[in-house]
Amino acid sequence: MPGPSLEMEPVEPQSLKKLSFKSLKRALDLFSPLHGHLAPPDPESKKIRMSHKVSHEYLGTKATTSRPLSEANAVALDSRAQPPVPPNTLALTGPEDSSDLQKGGAQNALAVGPSIQPKALNDIGLPSKSTAVVSASGSSERNLSTSAIMERIPSKWPRPVWHPPWKTYRVISGHLGWVRSIAFDPSNTWFCTGSADRTIKIWDVGSGRLKLTLTGHIEQIRGLAVSSKHTYMFSAGDDKLVKCWDLEQNKAIRSYHGHLSGVYCLALHPTIDVLLTGGRDSVCRVWDIRSKAQIFALSGHDNTVCSVFTRPMDPQVVTGSHDSTIKFWDLRFGKTMLTLTHHKKSVRAMAQHPKEHCFASASADNIKKFNLPKGEFLHNMLSQQKTIINAMAVNEEGVLATGGDNGSLWFWDWKSGHNFQQAQTIVQPGSLDSEAGIYALSYDITGSRLISCEADKTIKMWKEDENATPETHPLNFKPPKDIRRF
Repeated sequence: MPGPSLEMEPVEPQSLKKLSFKSLKRALDLFSPLHGHLAPPDPESKKIRMSHKVSHEYLGTKATTSRPLSEANAVALDSRAQPPVPPNTLALTGPEDSSDLQKGGAQNALAVGPSIQPKALNDIGLPSKSTAVVSASGSSERNLSTSAIMERIPSKWPRPVWHPPWKTYRVISGHLGWVRSIAFDPSNTWFCTGSADRTIKIWDVGSGRLKLTLTGHIEQIRGLAVSSKHTYMFSAGDDKLVKCWDLEQNKAIRSYHGHLSGVYCLALHPTIDVLLTGGRDSVCRVWDIRSKAQIFALSGHDNTVCSVFTRPMDPQVVTGSHDSTIKFWDLRFGKTMLTLTHHKKSVRAMAQHPKEHCFASASADNIKKFNLPKGEFLHNMLSQQKTIINAMAVNEEGVLATGGDNGSLWFWDWKSGHNFQQAQTIVQPGSLDSEAGIYALSYDITGSRLISCEADKTIKMWKEDENATPETHPLNFKPPKDIRRF
């Protein structure tokens, strides 16, 4: 049996104009009656504030600042200090002479505290910078009982060091394909680049002239390293080959066979004669340079190993992968020591600081800094490049450079994570704009030049602008408010 039908009451149609006027009137009633008046002084709340101030002097400084009264405390104190007000008025704050307030009450007004407050005075009598104005909206979010006596603690975030901006000073063209990898000679006289045209070219650092071209790979060359102890250079490519080149004879003398797919990254151990290569077979392989034997296959990643660096002490090998993890490896047993799962996207680039015991890793979501040897997460860099980051490098002055797939080259202050320059590479004439992409970055041995290898087939050399000063390029730094701890 059907129930009784519910008849809807007709709703009076209201025009947009009428609704707007209603809203305006409500806002006017809410904020206008006591606009700009001060809260009455109250000895009891002052006593609370002063006792809090004495017991919590921040780092021994006397000139600490106190907050203005919150609305809740003002309500309680007003009710004690002033004659009763008609019940349809909410008296939050008001002047010492309460006649205005009572007039407002008679008009059924809702008197909310003043929207403009004077600067509070600190103990010395000067307007203090860190005094916060507690607005009607902010007080509802805070704990009402303590907002009157809360102190604003100054940010402990380190201030960035001023660095001059970097600029391009030379463009080298010579490769016939994307330039994918770079390595510097320890003597700082030449550097080598590997390209998608399957050649390795050796260039003079000072003049940028081509010295030598080496052929032998049959696919693009993604990894290069030059030994500081031997006259050897090592290369790895998409053809699964890892080659050792003798630079006295300028030819390949050894090949290291074992990778099942393309080899994406390569690193030389700083103290022992060991070579590390990571590739698309999800394994980082450890090779004996002399005997060509594979010592270990460091397996554990679920996807391509695309970045690797080595250190003289544990963890001696650190790898980053497309599975978005970073692994620390024990080179004695060939086992994982630690896995860092902070990133959400592929870790395509990592950079170890030349002096400090820490490193940075880059993925499309964030650039993160970690401590060594324990791998504690330190912090994120304070901006997001919002692109795939293929390469990163850091010098001894603490300038971190990151190169993106969209041709953006960002410079960061290592200590604070502040992004002080956002450069955009310019493609060489005849290239498409989509060929603005940076695939490899390296500082020279001194750290004063930066070289980028790019998708427009060029190699660009960057240096600091000598004419820049802190006055011409001021540091625009705001310490972060909410620090993400992961």
